[in-house]
Amino acid sequence: MVRLLVGFLLLLTACRAPDNRPTSLPSPAAPPAARPTSERLTLQVVTAGLRQPTALAEVPDGSGRFFVLERAGLVRLLRQGQLVPEPVLDLRTLITSSGQEQGLLGIAFHPRFGENGRFFLASTARNGDNTVAEYRLAAGADQVDPLSGRVLLAIPDFASNHNGGHLAFGPDGYLYIGTGDGGGAGDPQRTAQNLGSLLGKLLRLDVDRGEPYAIPPDNPFRGQPDARPEIWALGLRNPWRYSFDRQTGDLWIADVGQNLLEEVDYIPAGTPGGLNFGWSIMEGSRCFRTPTCESTGLVLPVAEYSRELGCSITGGYVYRGSALPWLVGTYLYGDYCSGRVWGLTLDGQGGWVTTELLHDPTLRLSSFAEDLAGELYLIDLGGRILRLTAE
Repeated sequence: MVRLLVGFLLLLTACRAPDNRPTSLPSPAAPPAARPTSERLTLQVVTAGLRQPTALAEVPDGSGRFFVLERAGLVRLLRQGQLVPEPVLDLRTLITSSGQEQGLLGIAFHPRFGENGRFFLASTARNGDNTVAEYRLAAGADQVDPLSGRVLLAIPDFASNHNGGHLAFGPDGYLYIGTGDGGGAGDPQRTAQNLGSLLGKLLRLDVDRGEPYAIPPDNPFRGQPDARPEIWALGLRNPWRYSFDRQTGDLWIADVGQNLLEEVDYIPAGTPGGLNFGWSIMEGSRCFRTPTCESTGLVLPVAEYSRELGCSITGGYVYRGSALPWLVGTYLYGDYCSGRVWGLTLDGQGGWVTTELLHDPTLRLSSFAEDLAGELYLIDLGGRILRLTAE
């Protein structure tokens, strides 16, 4: 029997002057998913023996293959639950994983991968730059030439942590790139609110035009002096995994907190760019540096939790599979330190309900993954790929 977490309360009025009104976004129109009465989520081991896996993605060509990223720089191939000995791609000489949050971090397949074989990787270059590069996989091939990569973006960084590193294509066909605030603690260079910096942002690129990319015409800061046109949203600390709901197009972002709060941010489909999620003016729903702060126009999280329940959020997906029908429409996310997994749904009155779905203290949750059928997987930094099931 799953348990409602009473500790998950949105502190919507904490640390603000009464006349400061944060931005409110509309909730999804869909009703909340039905809650189970007896089913309990469990984890089925798909494969083990990996070295610090950070991401998993099914190759969208109908082959049933999966690419698995290992933090040190290997792209591994998983076929029918078995790891192929030879890596798809070996980038260990091109990237650094010396810092705990550095390495090979994110992958996204082009929406027309079946036609062009293009996929994109996010990593930390040897010089510390947060880098996005493009590679191509020939039809039917299992390996890629590491020298065939083309760097699209290299963002200089001043610390080894808060590198973001997630990639995802939106329903609009553009590539979204999450970047951390550069590291250290407390946003020391105030990058997250600086429109002249690509750090602490969600970027949006057109990788089908331009060289090496083009700026989508409706990016909110395109043409604005002293602002980087790649920016789609700002005020993020370290967005560790975000996803688009495959049915609605809504965007969900998990942003790692500083000392007090881990947060889930939400962007309904069709919302124009330019949203500001508040860091480092605010940490979650609380003012960060001062007891009161100007929060007008800032977007508050739809869910948050304190360090009593975990210490590093990992964003997941809205479940759209068929194996767990009672979970359909629920957004899943978890915590790296505690091994907890939660589900977020509407309460039927415009509010949000958070439910603890799973708690495995042995789980070091580095990422969620979604296969082509909408089923979900959890990636354990300890070396396992786990499929979400129920008993």
